[in-house]
Amino acid sequence: MSYRARSFRRGQTDAERRLWFALRSRRLAGYKFRRQHPIDGFIVDFACTKHQLVVEADGGQHAENPGDARRTAIIEAQGWRVLRFWDNDILSNTEGVIETILRTLSEAEAPSPGSRRSPPSPAVRERDSMAHARRR
Repeated sequence: MSYRARSFRRGQTDAERRLWFALRSRRLAGYKFRRQHPIDGFIVDFACTKHQLVVEADGGQHAENPGDARRTAIIEAQGWRVLRFWDNDILSNTEGVIETILRTLSEAEAPSPGSRRSPPSPAVRERDSMAHARRR
């Protein structure tokens, strides 16, 4: 574990603490999140690695920060989806923030319409069952 990530964990903001309380220990519908997780040289606030979702809690210092936009673009180029919430939104509308995270995770789990495979034809099922019987 990097020293930087460890020091970030110790210095959490109130908003990060509140969000972590909701995300930790698979409390959010069983989804596993990591806190202060490294991705491509950056340390993100929270990450659900299985669904490649990053959740960032941003204070006022992040307003119109070009570095954040570059960082987000790099992380997204690695296949991650990034959700950013202002600290005051997390503190005043925790439920709404959690609902947004859940909705995003649900969308990530749902198969895309083009990826659904139709069930095998009866001929394919018969071929497969005969091949299975021959192996016995």
